[in-house]
Amino acid sequence: MTFVQVIDCKTDRVDELNRLMDSWIEQTKGRRTATHSMVGTDRSDSTHVIEIVEFPSYEEAMKNSNLPETDRIFQEMVALCDTMPTFTDLEVLRDEQLNEAACRRFFTEAMPGGDAGVFGELLTADYRDHDPANPRDVVGVEAFLREVAAWRAGFDFTFTVEDQIADGERVCTRWTWNGLHKGEFLGVTPTGRQVTMTGTTVHRCREGLICEGWWQYDRLGLMGRLGVLEM
Repeated sequence: MTFVQVIDCKTDRVDELNRLMDSWIEQTKGRRTATHSMVGTDRSDSTHVIEIVEFPSYEEAMKNSNLPETDRIFQEMVALCDTMPTFTDLEVLRDEQLNEAACRRFFTEAMPGGDAGVFGELLTADYRDHDPANPRDVVGVEAFLREVAAWRAGFDFTFTVEDQIADGERVCTRWTWNGLHKGEFLGVTPTGRQVTMTGTTVHRCREGLICEGWWQYDRLGLMGRLGVLEM
């Protein structure tokens, strides 16, 4: 789960503080675990400085804190501040940008070739999949992986994300699917054809993980391109 640390301090030496942060970034290159950092000043008080640092998890944040450069930079930071900086540790419960990133990774990494571990990082254990081609919902990561395996047996494929819109806990993705028909699929023997299909998926997320998905795609058109139906 994403972890965020908020550092609050008072100083009129903001330029020096910025240079100190640049120095820390340079000295810890390749070893620091922070994924995103922002520094801002209060519009009503330019000496009130807030830094927001994002990490993949609390454990990764602790690795960052244990770097020898981090302790040294912190001591220099204290010397620049009027009072001792305060730290607030936040476990992220909701992040729409995080939801969007998870859904993009679902299509670009997990679906084409990701293993069970990758899907486990993106889906909740009780993930529910709504596919109009299936008579019943597919529930659970293992059951969904069986669906994915059937597509992988028939095709080498990739997804291209064309558009994404996030709204609250839902992310809508418009995608293009391209596949090489290499194996049997729904009783159709391999044709060796390169085929394409478009579709849209709405995902619902919970605490940064995908917990539900609704699919709409041109499966009829796909079967026509495989030569099963007259187009």
